[in-house]
Amino acid sequence: MPLNCGIVGLPNVGKSTIFNALTSAKAQASNYPFCTIDPNVGIVEVPDPRLDRITGFVHPNKTVPTTMEFIDIAGLVAGASKGEGLGNQFLGHIRATDAICHVVRCFDDPNVIHVAGGVNPLSDIDIINTELLLADLETVEKRYVKAEKAAKASTADAKMKAEAAALLKLLEALREGRPARVVELTDEERTASRELLLITAKPVLFVANVDEAGLKGSNAYVAAVEQRATEEGAEVVVICGAMEAEIALLEPSERGEFLKEMGLEEPGLNRLIHHAYHLLGLITYFTAGVQEVRAWTIPNGFKAPQAAGVIHSDFERGFIKADCYHCDNLFQFGSEQAVKEKGLLRSEGKEYVVKDGDILFFKFNV
Repeated sequence: MPLNCGIVGLPNVGKSTIFNALTSAKAQASNYPFCTIDPNVGIVEVPDPRLDRITGFVHPNKTVPTTMEFIDIAGLVAGASKGEGLGNQFLGHIRATDAICHVVRCFDDPNVIHVAGGVNPLSDIDIINTELLLADLETVEKRYVKAEKAAKASTADAKMKAEAAALLKLLEALREGRPARVVELTDEERTASRELLLITAKPVLFVANVDEAGLKGSNAYVAAVEQRATEEGAEVVVICGAMEAEIALLEPSERGEFLKEMGLEEPGLNRLIHHAYHLLGLITYFTAGVQEVRAWTIPNGFKAPQAAGVIHSDFERGFIKADCYHCDNLFQFGSEQAVKEKGLLRSEGKEYVVKDGDILFFKFNV
């Protein structure tokens, strides 16, 4: 699925370090502002222990995990909405993403420059939020002038009126400092406003980047970020970017022992990926056979033909039915044949809404 998360934040908060660890890529990461100019794009495997368990029962020739995309975007500074720093580039890149991972620095280190002169997570968040709000406000104000005039015309249709109504609600919220994502819109208003690509309409995940000590004890910076996230209806994941970078350099066989020594059950990046996956409203279904076991990503709420279309458009166009059972059934009874014997394998039609963890076999004809 072409869904992605943009990694944003002030310069020197650890965006590129986290991106490098996520993707094992070589994004430029240095101790000075604006070291990331053009956005770096990485495709990341989504960790899913269910895929390994299915493989253990089916014994396929190959196993293919699902993936998602992360984009490392240039650091933003105060005044970006007016073109300061790399503001225009930053705003253009972030408009193209589906969700925002906002990295916030939650550690003290005199050797790492802070663009504002000192560590203050809430101030950092406010700088980013203010610039995004101002950028959206400019977009909405320009559009509303035209939409209001069009809605009052005798030839105005329902779509024009819905757009004007949506823009007025958004305009009032943005002027009050509230992001577009908290504005209540009707279905018609939401559809009419979608093409605006408002930045503050995107879902947000705060990534509290701590030092090693911050993982083991209380951290006032993290507590402040968590409080702000609660107020904004956002989520928070706490990771140590520097440690994750070390883990990413280890051989897979060495990572388990390292995590055990650090008292961790899994890399923090796994939690970041899962949070981002959830933020985008995604779920996973599986196809399983002797040739291949594969995980597939779809938006929550997709019906069976839409899910089939993720594999190939012909599957959706010629959809007949889907043979379906849940992976938990396989784990409980040990084989697809046993699932059949228990009467748990069923045929579903075009109106079936696919569930997270479903194992599907599509039948189609074109």
